[in-house]
Amino acid sequence: MLYQWYETQRALLSPFAEFASATAKLYSNKLSPFATLPGSPRISAGFDLLNRLAKEYEKPEFNIHSVRVADTDVAVQERVALEKPFCRLLRFKRFTDDVTALETMKSQPTVLLVAPLSGHHSTLLRETVRAMLSGHKVFITDWTDARMVPVDAGPFHLDDYVHYVQEFIRHIGPDVHVISVCQPTVPVLAAISLMASAGERTPRTMTMMGGPIDARLCPTAVNNLAMNKSHEWFENNVIYRVSVNYPGAGRRVYPGFLQHTGFISMNPDRHLKSHYDYFLDLVRGDDSSVEFHRDFYDEYNAVLDMPAEYYLDTIKTVFQEFALVNGTWKVGGQLVRPQDIKDSALLTIEGELDDISGAGQTRAAHGLCTGIPKERQFHYDVEGAGHYGIFSGRRWREKVYPEVAKFIARYEPGQQAAQAGSVAKLSDATPAKNKPQPIELDQPVAPRAAAARRDSSVARTRAARKPRRGG
Repeated sequence: MLYQWYETQRALLSPFAEFASATAKLYSNKLSPFATLPGSPRISAGFDLLNRLAKEYEKPEFNIHSVRVADTDVAVQERVALEKPFCRLLRFKRFTDDVTALETMKSQPTVLLVAPLSGHHSTLLRETVRAMLSGHKVFITDWTDARMVPVDAGPFHLDDYVHYVQEFIRHIGPDVHVISVCQPTVPVLAAISLMASAGERTPRTMTMMGGPIDARLCPTAVNNLAMNKSHEWFENNVIYRVSVNYPGAGRRVYPGFLQHTGFISMNPDRHLKSHYDYFLDLVRGDDSSVEFHRDFYDEYNAVLDMPAEYYLDTIKTVFQEFALVNGTWKVGGQLVRPQDIKDSALLTIEGELDDISGAGQTRAAHGLCTGIPKERQFHYDVEGAGHYGIFSGRRWREKVYPEVAKFIARYEPGQQAAQAGSVAKLSDATPAKNKPQPIELDQPVAPRAAAARRDSSVARTRAARKPRRGG
């Protein structure tokens, strides 16, 4: 009944949101006589804020229409490379008439970005895609809102997620470089492990960013919830059926509005302050700050429903049984063996202030991928970055992306020479502690010390932090 109650509430609020939007414009439009009344900026700002609190947020667009390659602006077009019931594989195809730029694009590495299926749409990686497009051919997984998938399409389990990733890799080809962000680090590692066990060629590189490979290390509030409640509790308390006004009517899902509530409850004071600042920025006419707020919350408030089977499988496999790190995870009856991966290089990335995937959780992949030679394993700690900061915002653009690009180039035939020059140039300006470091396999991760450093930094910066993707 909760799903139906939420939909009823949303339907009742929709006319009010439209009214608030119209009233805000009535008191702010320069051609309106109401805009000349005393206090009109505050009235307009108040109704604008009410509209944003009451409106429904649809899936945003990527809105990437051009990028710069070889000092030339090239056009970008989204194309569906492969379509499955629960996901589309999108390619950002680039076009240009410039011969130099065209030759450059042809020689650039191919990247598969595996976006998280954890409540937000894949457009959360918009800045990740935009940065990668300047030097790479980019594909991304675009997960479908489960409420839009008819029941006759069947269920979607965590095993299906793994099979989807495998199918996407095979479709693109083994020369691809795979980047997984947050939640998909686990199924992506499983997918590539199973391919290696079967004797298939694996991707050239694996880059894993801020994911719960080993959720036992430095558990966060998100981890604790999943660990401290039973599997039955989740099934009885957070799983509901989609209401009749959607194509997926009757499908069991973990609703996006519950996930959104969880996101907000992690930092309610920061979100309240952000909305109050937005009201003041409207009154002052600070257009840049207003647009920043709108852009962030248009993305943050747009959530999707997850298939119940996938959600419950993830809780059980990743956060309760720790099946990957315990060596007990089977996908389709086949044991997942990361140690069978031998040819792919591995880079793990963690944010110092990440409050979703704790310190050491992603780095734990190195302890599992023992078949990869030590000199092909790297880890990068991003100082001052929160969870979103490792794939979006200033730190992503200035710190993380250059290192990811160098790592990919290192294992891309024909690009080693360019990569070597890039390393030499960057090393002059980048402190050694901020650069990816080779992993010493005989030195265990020290999660307690890492957590202490993170908690200390969080305490120093929390008062100044505002909700933002840049981290």
